[in-house]
Amino acid sequence: MDWFPLYNSLRIAAISTVIVFFLGIAGAYYVARTPRLVKGLLDVVLTLPLVLPPTVVGYLLLLLLGPRRPLGSWFIERFGLRLTMQWWSAVFATTVVAFPLMYRTARGAFESFDETLAQAGRTLGLGNAYIFWRIRMPVCRQGILAGVVLTFARALGEYGATAMVAGYTPGRTATISTTVYQLWRTNEDALAFRWVAVNLAISAGVLLALNLLERKAVKPWH
Repeated sequence: MDWFPLYNSLRIAAISTVIVFFLGIAGAYYVARTPRLVKGLLDVVLTLPLVLPPTVVGYLLLLLLGPRRPLGSWFIERFGLRLTMQWWSAVFATTVVAFPLMYRTARGAFESFDETLAQAGRTLGLGNAYIFWRIRMPVCRQGILAGVVLTFARALGEYGATAMVAGYTPGRTATISTTVYQLWRTNEDALAFRWVAVNLAISAGVLLALNLLERKAVKPWH
C-alpha cells in the first residue's frame, strides 16, 4: 500500500490550515469591526466559497492560475513555475474552500468578545497588539480552536477543487480523496475502503482532540 496519498493530504491540509488561520483571523477581526452595511457585503464575498460547488471553485482557480491565463503564464515566463498540476497547487484550492469555516467561527467569537476587557487594557497602557494576542485571542480561544479543526478537516477531505487544480498523479499529486475516486473507478473497492477508513480515523481523531480541548479547563495564553 503506497502511503504517499496520506503524506500528501496531511501536508496540504497542514499548510493550508496555517495560511487560513492567519487570513481567517485577520478577515474576521476586520469585518467584526466594520459598519453593518459593509459587514454584510464583505461577509457575502468571504463566505461565498462555502456555498459554491467545489468544482466551480476549481474552475475559477483554473481561470486565474492556468498556464494560458495571465497570472499562470506570467509565473511560467518569469520563474518557469507552473501553478497548476503540482502537489502544492492543491494548497490554493484547500485554502479557498476552507477559509470561510475559519472566518465564520472566528468572526462569531470576536463579535461575542466583551470590549470592556480591551478598554481596560488600554487604560493600563497596553498596546493593541498585546491586547489582541494576550487578551482577545485567549478569551475567544474556543471559537478559534473550532475554526482550526474544521479548517483542517475540510482541507483533508477536499476533492472537487483539488482534483481540478492539482489533478491526480500517483506519487506526485495524489491525495486520499482523489485516490479513493480513482480506486473506485478501477473497481478496487477493498483498497478504496482502506483509504476511506484511514480518512475516517484521522477525522475522528481530530474531532476527539477538539472535544478534549473544549472540556479541559485551559488557562489563558501567556
